[in-house]
Amino acid sequence: MSDVYINRISKTLPNNPVSNDEMEDILGYIDGKKSKARALILRSNKIKTRYYCLDENRNITHTNAQLTKEAIDELFDAEFTEEDVEVLSCGTTTPDQLLPSHAVMVHGLFDKRSYELNSASGICTSGMNALKFGFLSVKSGSTNNAVCAASERFSTWMLAEKFDNEVENLKFLQEKPIIAFKKEFLRWMLSDGSSAMLLENKPKGKMSLKIEWMEAFSYAHELDTCMYAGGDKQEDGSIKPWNEYTPEEWLTKSVFSLKQDVKLLDANILQKGVLSMAEALKKHKVDPSTINHFLPHISSFYFKDGLKEQMDEKGINVPADSWFLNLDSVGNIGSASIYIMLEELFHSSKLKKGDSIFLCVPESGRFSYAYALLTVC
Repeated sequence: MSDVYINRISKTLPNNPVSNDEMEDILGYIDGKKSKARALILRSNKIKTRYYCLDENRNITHTNAQLTKEAIDELFDAEFTEEDVEVLSCGTTTPDQLLPSHAVMVHGLFDKRSYELNSASGICTSGMNALKFGFLSVKSGSTNNAVCAASERFSTWMLAEKFDNEVENLKFLQEKPIIAFKKEFLRWMLSDGSSAMLLENKPKGKMSLKIEWMEAFSYAHELDTCMYAGGDKQEDGSIKPWNEYTPEEWLTKSVFSLKQDVKLLDANILQKGVLSMAEALKKHKVDPSTINHFLPHISSFYFKDGLKEQMDEKGINVPADSWFLNLDSVGNIGSASIYIMLEELFHSSKLKKGDSIFLCVPESGRFSYAYALLTVC
């Protein structure tokens, strides 16, 4: 078995940062009216700027695949080129199409050689699942390197015109033309971006991050679906899939919009997260007080204090000064958030040899969690 090192990390944040005041001008006004929920949600999540694959005229500037390739291209130089890649493993919540897979479409933008591919689907943990595939490939000795990437293009899902047919249908039914909070909530939460990592079986360059271990947990056997798209939630908690709706209903019910059951999220996301975190640390005999850098992916600063309180109650006493977050400046980029946090830390002056880095990624889809412990070399 080989040791595995993250030797390079890159990111792509498309176009210019978008302020809170600019968001609705770019995404558009549903039914031509300003959102009443936007200010409340932004006060809670405390995000100040984010990035969209849209220019100021609302023209689309990148596909998800193009965004991913841009980040991967930043890994290459004379010492490690496109022709040296052995595995390409990509995770995303928002692929450009249902089929074929995201990694195939990213690979299609390269022209040098064949790669082994892996596409990790899901929501926030899909980036960590992509990383774990690369980690295990290099760890097992199957390959000498792997390029792992995570990316999201949420903005095009949240454009106002995607909800126009539903609004018109509500008016026709003589109901208030107000989009359900479970759909509007995510319009003010999500952002676009991509990041990539080069994993190799030997440390190289001025600094490397050794992946000590990775762990993942799911509570789908206990809990209903919380975040979803391409279907709608029924009264019994099941999801009716898009292919059981008529094409007309796809539009009048905004079947393909992203939705989140906020009550279910609030009741479970921290509780199950702290439970799984404790199990991961116990399994690998890690003393939380020795963690030098704690990178939790949180969708909103609303959850930060609650997470710390529950961690303390569980005896997970990670030092307060070890927390590292960049949610306020880049927004919630789903599966790519943890990569982009690590990229910023990696290129900062905060790391020294021997430091430990603990990655924590929750996913509200049906409550999944992923963790990794890294050591600075």
